[in-house]
Amino acid sequence: MHTENYYYYEPAAGHGLAHDPFKAIISPRPIGWISSVSRAGQRNLAPYSFFNCFSDRPPIIGFSSSGWKDSVANITETGEFVWNLATRPLAAAMNNSSASLPPDQDEFQFAGLTPRAGRRVNVDCVVESPVNFECKLTQCIQLKNAEGATIDNWLVLGEVIAVHINRDLINAEGIYQTAAAQPILRAGGPSAYYQISDDLRFDLLRPEGGQPRQ
Repeated sequence: MHTENYYYYEPAAGHGLAHDPFKAIISPRPIGWISSVSRAGQRNLAPYSFFNCFSDRPPIIGFSSSGWKDSVANITETGEFVWNLATRPLAAAMNNSSASLPPDQDEFQFAGLTPRAGRRVNVDCVVESPVNFECKLTQCIQLKNAEGATIDNWLVLGEVIAVHINRDLINAEGIYQTAAAQPILRAGGPSAYYQISDDLRFDLLRPEGGQPRQ
């Protein structure tokens, strides 16, 4: 039931607000900082704000590209890519790697980042990033709208076949320290990002036997 306390709109007709709230609501979102290489050997590095993980056995991650960008073209050509964790110290470099450069210009060099060869894929990792996932393409899907018409958005999914983690982020008990990595997360609007903090952490256990937990 809709009440006066809810702002209601239908996206196809427009939102009627100063800024589209969709990406501000689905936020914060992890950043898909994707490195790839063309069949001719040209490196590419770009951030995507539509990114997440979709399976853990096997580990599968994915990002969505608005338009057939260089990353999508490279990955479908070679079947490989690397995800690099974007962190607060790397925020400016990550942002610089989003620049619209000519196809023959290297985003690693433009953003002042150091490439390191992957061990299982022929794609470079970002040395400065504390976590890298080497991935093999599993699916590239052109998205459709509710009427079944294809749209100019592409979902790229890949299986993580190799993982690099800075040892400083793994504690003595062998547990990865999420907040210590200082990951940055995309929010709404043209410039909003967020960080996470252990001060804001809380824990919940799943209910057992159909009984809710307090």
